[in-house]
Order: sequence, then C-alpha cells, then structure tokens
Amino acid sequence: MGKDKEVAASSSNPIPDSNHNSGEDDSDPSKNPSFTSVNFSSRNASSKYDFVKVKVWLGDHADHYYVLSRFLLSRMLTVTKIPNHVAIKIALELKKLLIDNSLLDVSQSDLEANLFKLMERRGYGEEYINRYKMMTRFHHQRVPLVILVCGTACVGKSTIATQLAQRLNLPNVLQTDMVYELLRTSTDAPLGSTPVWARDFSSSEELITEFCRECRIVRKGLAGDLKKAMKDGKPIIIEGIHLDPSIYLMDEENKSSANVTEKTKEANLVSVINNDPAKQVENNTASDSCTDNSNSIVGNVSLEDGKSGDKLNKVPDPQESVTTAGCVSDNKGEIVTDTSREGDSTARKDKLGPKPIIIPIVLKMAEFDHKALLEEWIVTRTFSDKCPVQDKGRLITNLKIIQDYLCSFKSQGLTVANISATTFPQTLDWLHAYLLQCIEQGISSVSNENGRQPAER
Repeated sequence: MGKDKEVAASSSNPIPDSNHNSGEDDSDPSKNPSFTSVNFSSRNASSKYDFVKVKVWLGDHADHYYVLSRFLLSRMLTVTKIPNHVAIKIALELKKLLIDNSLLDVSQSDLEANLFKLMERRGYGEEYINRYKMMTRFHHQRVPLVILVCGTACVGKSTIATQLAQRLNLPNVLQTDMVYELLRTSTDAPLGSTPVWARDFSSSEELITEFCRECRIVRKGLAGDLKKAMKDGKPIIIEGIHLDPSIYLMDEENKSSANVTEKTKEANLVSVINNDPAKQVENNTASDSCTDNSNSIVGNVSLEDGKSGDKLNKVPDPQESVTTAGCVSDNKGEIVTDTSREGDSTARKDKLGPKPIIIPIVLKMAEFDHKALLEEWIVTRTFSDKCPVQDKGRLITNLKIIQDYLCSFKSQGLTVANISATTFPQTLDWLHAYLLQCIEQGISSVSNENGRQPAER
C-alpha cells in the first residue's frame, strides 16, 4: 500500500471483455443497443471482470476494506447527474483499469483519483467530481435527510418521489395514504373513511382546520420511521396529500433542543445590539412564536421568494440557497448558524447526532390540466358512488382549497414546483439539482458546527 497506485487512465489499454467491441465507441447508444434501455439483461450487463474482486482499503492504516461493486459505483455516479448508461460504462472502465494493472488492493484515495480521471476523460469534470465528493461526505457523516413531496391528488407526487429516489439512490419512500389507512383501520385514531376533501364544510377555514388535524395524526403515525431516520442517519422520502408543511417532522427531543438554541441565540443577539432587558424578553417571545407557529416551515427551509415556482418551467439555475436550522431566515439565502454557543451546540450534537436536513416541496399543476385529471380520478374513486354528479364540483373545489393552502407557504420561502407533461423532464432535472444544492448546504452547516470548516460570513 505504500507505493503509488494511481494509474494514468488515458494511457491504459485494458483488455476488452467478451461484451466489448474495441472497434466501436460503445458509449454511443446508437452503436451499442445494450445501452438503449435502463433495463439491462444479465447477459449484456455482466462482465468477466466481475469475477475478480478488487479490495478498496479504508483509513490511514488500511484497517478495513470493502469489495468494489460496479453497480453501487454506477448508482453513486448517477446521483451526480451523470446519465445512467455513461455511469455504467465508467464503472466498468474503472474495474478494467484496476484489474489490468494488477491493482487488486487499492486505497480509497487511489480509487477516486483514477475514477475522477475517467470522469474527466468523458467530459464530466470538476462540477461532477465536486458533487461526488459532496455526496461521499453526506453518507460518511450520516446526516439525516427527509424529503417531503406535498400536494393534492393528481399532481404527480408518487411519480416525482419515485424518480427522485432512483436518481438520488434513496431506497426509502413512504406514502401518507398508506399510513392514513393503517391508522384508520388498525387503531382508534379519529380518522373518517370518507376523505376530508369529500366531506361537507361550512367554510374553507373549517376544511383547512380538519385537514391540518388529520395531517397531525398522520405525522404521529410516521413518528417511528422518522425517529429511526434521525437516529441512524438514513435518508427518507415521504409523499402524499396528508403532509402539512407547517408541522415539524422532527422527534420531540430534537425539536426541544432546537427551540432552546434559537431562544438563546435571539437573546444574545439582542443583548449585544441593544443591551436592553425588556427588548430581550420581547425577542425571546418572538422566537417562541416563530418555532410554534402553525405557519412555520417544516425543516426550516428558506429560499429566495418567488424564484422557485415561477421559473421552474424555464429550467432556472438551481443555485438557490437553503436554511436548515432555526426558523425561516429574514435574510433569504443566508445560512443561520449559532457561533456564539459552540460548546453547547457540540454537546447537543454529540447527544442527538447531526442536524437533520428536511426539504419540503409542494407540487402544483395548471388549473385547466389539473381539473381534467381530477375529474377522471374522481370517477375511479370508491366514494364516487356516494357522491352525486353535482357534488363532484364540490370535491374539486375542496381539493383546490387545500392546494391553495399548501402553495401559500411559497411566500415564506417554500419551494413550489409547477408540474406539466410538456416540461416534466426539465422539472425533474431541476428538482434533482435543487435537492443536491440543499444537501450541500446542509452538510456544510454540519461541518461548520463541528469546526472542520470556517464559518462563512
């Protein structure tokens, strides 16, 4: 392990395997039909190089190792937004490179050095390499990640959640509809068999109140999964209609500690500026209301107002900043960190683990398209027989009221994504980049708290 094991990728000439035609550029799908579909057959996906194990050693003293997996490596490359068929080719080329040069024991740093050279040779340079390094830090630090995909019926929540899970290599996707039914049928939870949007209400305020009540019950049903995700540092995606962005998706211990930290920070800031005890008490009260207010944002995400949803169909620049600590930041795009209480923050982190990254996203659709889909969806629902034709307009109206309520959080910095069939691929690409940006902001905040990186001013 002492000698330099880095190999110049450009000068290597690996032996072609049985599935490799050296006379063609097999990265071109038109010349290699085996890469025209994501679903590869075992015959085309396998390689004789897979029968040789490459050990990748970890740590300064090479105390532990893992066996290199082409599949897992290609999935990691896909997270960086490298196309799937290219990621598969890069992973195979790396395995060939190591085996052909008899590097069956290699350090993690040497593996990455050769991987980055292969990425650059295919045109995926610094931007993609930085994403790879960032996601590696994310997994090593085991930062809890909760992605909330909110919205009413027929806006593409399940499709978006599934696609993002595949792109980000996240295995856990929960549906609130399933949790709702389990709570309704298996417990004494006060949930009705008729959906909230199919009931009669005297006013829109009464509808929203009942909707929020059911969302809080579903939140309690998700408590076990969320607590495990926070404790083990595992990512999770939650999608469904019973997601109210005003509810904190944290366990009570984390939420209480965050409240104390926010109160202390606000009091210290006011004391330094004004040195006025009366104003200090007033600011602590304001901090309490910011934390407990039902209109505060889940996961405390702060974006530049109005940029996310309005420009989504135009595929805007996803470099928007996110706040994952405290209440919604008054200065949009500014990361809020508690530098005045580093000792308390470190002690809290040792007890509770890294601060979770919670990213809520609300999906919406153009009113005409959404209404057409809802009319078709209502016909297929089991409650349609109990609902006269003239009442179907009421169902659509109730769903629109709930959608407007969810979209109202945009004014507080929540991301609202416009879904359209004509721009769906671009929207998915934007959301992919946006989530990577949120994760980067989150792990940077964790690193700053640990003192491993200087706090940005």
